[in-house]
Amino acid sequence: MNVMIKLYYAGGSIEVGDEVAESIMSYAHALADVKRSDLVTIPAIAEDGTRGVARLLIGPSSELLASPIADKGVDLNDDPLLEELRMKVAALQPSRPMASENSTSNVDHDL
Repeated sequence: MNVMIKLYYAGGSIEVGDEVAESIMSYAHALADVKRSDLVTIPAIAEDGTRGVARLLIGPSSELLASPIADKGVDLNDDPLLEELRMKVAALQPSRPMASENSTSNVDHDL
């Protein structure tokens, strides 16, 4: 079963797959955190019911609202797009220091 989401953006709306909506929301949040924007192209159904793609400019000032709607039997999730968005979100996350194998060698375990 394909879950559909109505994504409200800039005074209009489009219908997208649930995974696409979740990825767009995560990416918009990550972009806002670093005060950047990006243009993304996603598969969508327009307000008039036509299937195609939508281009969204998302960033710090984006106001998005996602709401579940009735399933229309259309799969709008796009695995390559989802992976690309996940990688973009990960790239925007702050780097975290990694402990090296030798980092515990100076620890006094007799405390």
